[in-house]
Amino acid sequence: MSDSILQTVPLNFQWPTVDPFLFCVHHIDAYPAGNGSFGPAASLAGRQMGSDFEGIDGWRMYHGQEVPGFPQHPHRGFETVTYARQGLIDHSDSLGAAARFGRGDVQWLTAGAGIVHSEMFPLLDTEQPNTAELFQIWVNLPKVDKMAEPYFSMLWDNTIPRVVSVNDTGAVAEVTVVAGQLGGHTPPSPPPNSWASRAEADVAIWHIRLEPGASWTMPAATGASTVRTIYVFGDSA
Repeated sequence: MSDSILQTVPLNFQWPTVDPFLFCVHHIDAYPAGNGSFGPAASLAGRQMGSDFEGIDGWRMYHGQEVPGFPQHPHRGFETVTYARQGLIDHSDSLGAAARFGRGDVQWLTAGAGIVHSEMFPLLDTEQPNTAELFQIWVNLPKVDKMAEPYFSMLWDNTIPRVVSVNDTGAVAEVTVVAGQLGGHTPPSPPPNSWASRAEADVAIWHIRLEPGASWTMPAATGASTVRTIYVFGDSA
């Protein structure tokens, strides 16, 4: 049997992906206290407003002018999965859908034939910092579903399974199951036109948190040609 590790690469701002995944990025921003209008109570001098990705003082405005985030922009032919770990996100789109989500929630959006949406990061706390952390993942659509009707869904934190194991030393391994069954645990259903809705595609999105001394063994894939990508980041990187 050949080596099961096909490649190792360092992580940059945009993380490498394999089909059907198109894009993956981990945003973490140590936003200051808010100014009462959802923006930062801090000077914006020196930032490239409208495209602020440098991370001055540990945070970014991205494409926002007053509130950080991503104002209205179009997508077509794929899906966006937004997994919010910390902070809040305000979503609105051309379907008329709107949601404020965060702190473990997942938004799964099928752009299909085309959708315009915005994702802004309101800084609600005017006394304390507003740390925001999220994963933005793009998933391709099957060829026959590229022009499917757009679809918006929320996977709320309290509906997403977490598989926890504790070793002999008490170290905890916790896996958040966003997509793909794991050990008999099934997450909320993905959108109907998604590759993740096809069992034979063997799509999985798992967030694995390991305490010092903990370990976790990835189960064998069900698909003969399945390739998994493991991203090691944070304190364990």
